[in-house]
Amino acid sequence: MIETFQAVLPHGITLSCRASGPVGAPLLVFLHGFPEAAFVWDELLEHFGGRYRCVAPNLRGFEQSSAPAAPEAYRVKHLLADLDGLLAQLGASESHPVAALIAHDWGGAVAWTYAAQRPAMLSRLVIINSPHPATFLRELQHSPHQQAASAYMNFLCRPDAEALLAENDFARLWPMFTNMGAGDTAREGGGWLTDRMRDRYRAVWSAGLTGGCNYYRASPLRPPTARDSAVMQIQFAREYVTVKMPTLVVWAEDDTALPPALVDGLDEFVPALRLIRVPGATHWIVHERPQLIALEIERELGA
Repeated sequence: MIETFQAVLPHGITLSCRASGPVGAPLLVFLHGFPEAAFVWDELLEHFGGRYRCVAPNLRGFEQSSAPAAPEAYRVKHLLADLDGLLAQLGASESHPVAALIAHDWGGAVAWTYAAQRPAMLSRLVIINSPHPATFLRELQHSPHQQAASAYMNFLCRPDAEALLAENDFARLWPMFTNMGAGDTAREGGGWLTDRMRDRYRAVWSAGLTGGCNYYRASPLRPPTARDSAVMQIQFAREYVTVKMPTLVVWAEDDTALPPALVDGLDEFVPALRLIRVPGATHWIVHERPQLIALEIERELGA
């Protein structure tokens, strides 16, 4: 059974959370992406709840979590502070680390950095279609294919992006579920985009889209344009982006926004890497293949 609670953090942010499993059991934490919310993990929360304490927060800016108005409030240091506060409240520490941090899309962006900067807090990392910052930077700087695939990020930075996304029953958002993959699986929404699921997304989006758009506004990692080429000047110190803990990366290969080239050379920055490629799956693999995701996490936890 899934429960909900509000995690009130010491620095004034509240995260609405979904959870399952006994308090005090080994901890699994799940981080969602855009334009999602914590409910996307429900099937995995139920799967693992018999043996683990599973917690999926709505990240700041999403659902009923705190949603600061300023884009600067979504810079990575603030997102890491949210995760620090949540994990402390859940009883995690360097002596009692999280069994696994599991993340997709923007949640993965937070998780990659957290794992690199707070390695003692996590036993394992699981990433699902979220590019490592070093390989993403490489592709944004040098790959016209990736620049074109990520062009939507510049749209989401527009000051009117949330208003445009909300128009006509979120008419610009629904195609994200069918346009970020190739083939019939994407066009059909993978069979998962039912009327009930649409209603769940409507409820989240109706709570506000500014927070979600602010993730894009706050990040310099987006395709260069004639007016904004700041990404071309970015460099990452290797120690800032190296993840030394055991890491599982599950990569849906029909993700048109995040092509498979993003995992090329990943072991240079993640030496304890296990990479699972999934042909035929799209960016929304958490919805499409939850059983596969659960199986690979099971294998990772038992490794």
